[in-house]
Amino acid sequence: MKTPFSVFLALRYLKPKRTFVSIITLISILGVTLGITVLIVVMSVMTGFSQELRKKVLGFDAHILVTSPSVIRDWRPLDDKIRATPGVLASAPYVQGPVLVEFHGKILTPQVRGIDFEREKAVTDLSKLIWIGDSNIQGDCAAIGTAMAAELEINLGDKLLIQSPRDMKAIIEALKEPDSGDQKKKTLEDIKELILPHEVTVTGIFESGRFVYDSSFVLVPVNVAQELYGLEDGLHGISVRTDDPDHADIVQKRLEKFLPPTLEAPTWMDRNKGQFEAIAMEGEVMFFILLFIVIVAAFGVMNTLITITVQKTREIGIMKALGASTSQIVWVFLAQGMIVGFFGNVTGLLLGLTCVHWRNEFKQALSVALGRPIFDPNVYQFYELPAKVVPHDVVVICASAFFICSLAALIPAFFAARLDPVVALRRE
Repeated sequence: MKTPFSVFLALRYLKPKRTFVSIITLISILGVTLGITVLIVVMSVMTGFSQELRKKVLGFDAHILVTSPSVIRDWRPLDDKIRATPGVLASAPYVQGPVLVEFHGKILTPQVRGIDFEREKAVTDLSKLIWIGDSNIQGDCAAIGTAMAAELEINLGDKLLIQSPRDMKAIIEALKEPDSGDQKKKTLEDIKELILPHEVTVTGIFESGRFVYDSSFVLVPVNVAQELYGLEDGLHGISVRTDDPDHADIVQKRLEKFLPPTLEAPTWMDRNKGQFEAIAMEGEVMFFILLFIVIVAAFGVMNTLITITVQKTREIGIMKALGASTSQIVWVFLAQGMIVGFFGNVTGLLLGLTCVHWRNEFKQALSVALGRPIFDPNVYQFYELPAKVVPHDVVVICASAFFICSLAALIPAFFAARLDPVVALRRE
């Protein structure tokens, strides 16, 4: 197959030689490569963040929480209505609030979540998240996250002491009593009774993959949480699983039709709206910011072609004198820009996918080299750097880079095509 005249000359001009032009051509390709690599890595990580956050949230939290600022007392009739609502697959009662836990002098202030483990299995994936131990928590037993277990240095079978805010309130009230004589003695005895914490046995350790869950939640049976908060048979809410988490808002509207004004039903999207919107906005902003790397690389391509145009002025004049058309001259330089964009795309794509694949190994090596943690789970909530390569994003990135490089080649191509062959041949 014969190579077209314009492509033949473009390849010949770009052929590696020990000249300044060859060096800046290589630099131009490397610029495009780095731009595409960074874009692929960043967009993959941002997409991975969003999808991993969604996965962890839906694994630990319910699609909808029917809750109230106060206590839900007569909740069983309401629970029956919720389960009969179209789109609802299952529901489960829960009690949740802050507590103080102690183990061997170490004190933390996590959230306690009281759940009916049998019913909760149909609503969330909590039972599947149990890393070691028993997933069926009954009686005075509890499950804690791996991060909390590591911080407390607690193991299966150890006793964990839990103090509820209700106890703190009772202590404060007791301290306000008169403190003279026998009354003072009686008050001190009452306080001693009040400060006795609830003791539970750790029979399970779960790992959700999200640091904020693994470090901040203690799972106990719902009756234990009710006792801690003095709710008797009351609840803080009812968790609901829908047939489609992406359309939980439709079920939410159905529930709101019969829920009293004192109750609300936020979806998992409502409860995490700020985080998802922040990730989406950051992804879009980072794409346009990092696209400037490709634009800078395109200026390198333009600089290369302008240099070639200046060096090949006489050759361009000879070609025009021999009958080369303006479009052929344009395509000589345009093809050079496309070839640079093509090789930059290929190498950038390969390097970007490689970096995404080995991202966590690179993160670990960088942490060791710098002597400090990179991607701290206390800040970013995940133990590893998530990433998800989306073919559509890769196509957009590569197509954008190719188009920018081709566009950058048009300016020198335009000036080369406008050269007067007489003037060009007179050039020394």
